[in-house]
Parts: sequence; C-alpha cells; structure tokens
Amino acid sequence: MDTRALDKILLQTLDDVRLSRTEKKGPKAFFTEVQSEPGAMAQARARAFVIAQERVEADPVLIVRWLEDVVKVMASTDAPAAAGLAEAWFSPGEGCRNRIAGLLGSARKSVDLCVFTITDDHLSEAVVAAHKRGVKMRIISDNDKSEDRGSDVSAFERAGVPVRVDRTDNHMHHKYAVFDAKTLLTGSYNWTRSAFRYNEENIVVLQDERLVKRFEREFQKLWDALA
Repeated sequence: MDTRALDKILLQTLDDVRLSRTEKKGPKAFFTEVQSEPGAMAQARARAFVIAQERVEADPVLIVRWLEDVVKVMASTDAPAAAGLAEAWFSPGEGCRNRIAGLLGSARKSVDLCVFTITDDHLSEAVVAAHKRGVKMRIISDNDKSEDRGSDVSAFERAGVPVRVDRTDNHMHHKYAVFDAKTLLTGSYNWTRSAFRYNEENIVVLQDERLVKRFEREFQKLWDALA
C-alpha cells in the first residue's frame, strides 16, 4: 500500500476537520483499491489514528469526529463480500479438466489466462473456440515451457489469440484464469494431459469480487511488463 498517497488523502480531509459527502469519495476509492492487499486496511486504520493523535490537542472534539468519519468510510469498504460461487476440484480424473472447459465454453466477454504450461489439446481447442466466438482472450505463459514438445502456445498465436511470455531465466509459474471479470480459477493444475491422467492436482473456482480484482490487477501488471 502506498502510505504517502494515503497520508495525502487523509490530510486533505483535515483541512476543515470534516468529511463531507464529496470528501469521502477520495478515501473510499483508495480503501476500495487496497482492501484486498494483506494487512492494508489495518495499516490504514493505524495511520489514521496516528494522524489524529498528532492533531488532537488543537481541537479534540472535531478530531475525534473526523476519525470516526474515516473509520466509517473504511468500514463501508471493508465489509465481508457476499458469499458466491466456491468450488474445489481434484485430479487425477476428468473433474478439473471438464470444469475448465466448461468455464471457457460459458465465457461471454473476456478470459485472462495465466498458466505455466498448456499442452492439453482439449482445453486448447476450447480457448481457440472462445476466441473465435468473440471472447477477448489474453494468455500469459512461460517462455521455456512454450517451446516444449506439445505446447499449444504457438497454435494460439497462429489463431490470433494475444499471447505474451516471460523472457527471463526464471519461470512464470502461475496457474490461474479470470472469466468475464467475475469468476476466478486458481490452483496447482497445469493445463496438461498428465495433470488429469496422473497427477495429484487441484483447482478452486470462486466468485469473490475482491479476489477477482486482486488477480486481475496482477494479470494486468504482468501483461504490461511483458509488452
């Protein structure tokens, strides 16, 4: 979390020691943005109390009211998200593979796919099919694995699917996807034939707005870095 940005936002609201409806927009947007970062909201509360302590002697009543308003704004963005879809699938077996194919088949607007290695033709065909019906596909994979025998990364590129790979000696080892900006798939499962035939693997499928946004931000950051 950018504490300097937080301090600037909080200090701006201290000019008149009150949080009007308009002034609440800045802190609320900031808290909404960082709420999925581990410990961010606790850190933000602590910083607000420090600022209040530094200024409480000037006008204790108004400073306490300001602090109450800040905490209320935090609470309005820090409330637990409503329970949504939550599934777990395991391999070996067809469960993980079929669930991934189903999500690709039901995607309507976008799929952001970030997977270490992709060699399962059944899933690769579902990726290309989604692209052909107009779904905005973006794929990030590992450069070393993209050159492995059986890798379908080149096939995606030939089909016109936007693909980016890392260009380092290290590995892009993620295995996750976000469907239509609302459904997250993550876990240990690589998109390979060995994964469903032999390996002990898992995927989790969730519709949790905070987690989806966190993974989407990370995907975008990596996508931009690999441009």
